[in-house]
Amino acid sequence: MRASIAAPLSLLLAPLTACALAAQQPTPTPMPTRGPLPQIVTVGTGEVRVTPDRATINIAVETRAPTAAAAGAENARRQQATLDALRKAGIAKEQISTVDYNVSPDYQYDREGNKPPTVIGYVVRNTVRAEVRKLDDLGRVIDAALGGGANTIGAVEFTSSNIEAARQQALANAVANARQQAESMAKAGGGTLGQLLELNSQPYSRPPIPMVEMAAVRAMSKDVAETPINPGEFVVSASVTGRWEFK
Repeated sequence: MRASIAAPLSLLLAPLTACALAAQQPTPTPMPTRGPLPQIVTVGTGEVRVTPDRATINIAVETRAPTAAAAGAENARRQQATLDALRKAGIAKEQISTVDYNVSPDYQYDREGNKPPTVIGYVVRNTVRAEVRKLDDLGRVIDAALGGGANTIGAVEFTSSNIEAARQQALANAVANARQQAESMAKAGGGTLGQLLELNSQPYSRPPIPMVEMAAVRAMSKDVAETPINPGEFVVSASVTGRWEFK
């Protein structure tokens, strides 16, 4: 009888002992969570001055006649003469493209406003864009176009064959400027600048330099000197935003 009673008692004591040992284990202390490091954000800018070495110009022939057909025919004759003059000036065919061709009524208006406008003819305007790859030739090209029959020169834009290299240098200058600002802020704040977290550049747009339109009368005389052109310089700029850890 004693043997049969002892066995169940040992089975009951085993779970109780395990529970007691578990109760004696210390509860782990949770580790404090560390918040994000403070950060420094700066906007840097960089510039590079560039001397243009090429240009594009819009050259237009505008004609008027009593009928649209007559105005168109006269325009075609003068435009062909203008294109021939451009080619003689060294502008290849692939450097010339049509950008606009427009036919519109030519109205005469009543000065007193008592009568509706009257159509007295038609105006035809044909505009081509020419790319001048040698800037020293620009004045001669303008004079050749005007002498060939064009009567409006406009939308002159200067650019450079080194524009992409200038843009890359402007970006590098902007990054250096952003970092210099961040380092100054970190020092003033009593800390040091940590690793770079993010760097973004702003969209780039090429800066054109426009010229005012020129009248056809300028180059109609053989005695007039070549049209002077002074492109000066233009600035290629870049802007970046940088974000660093502040330690």
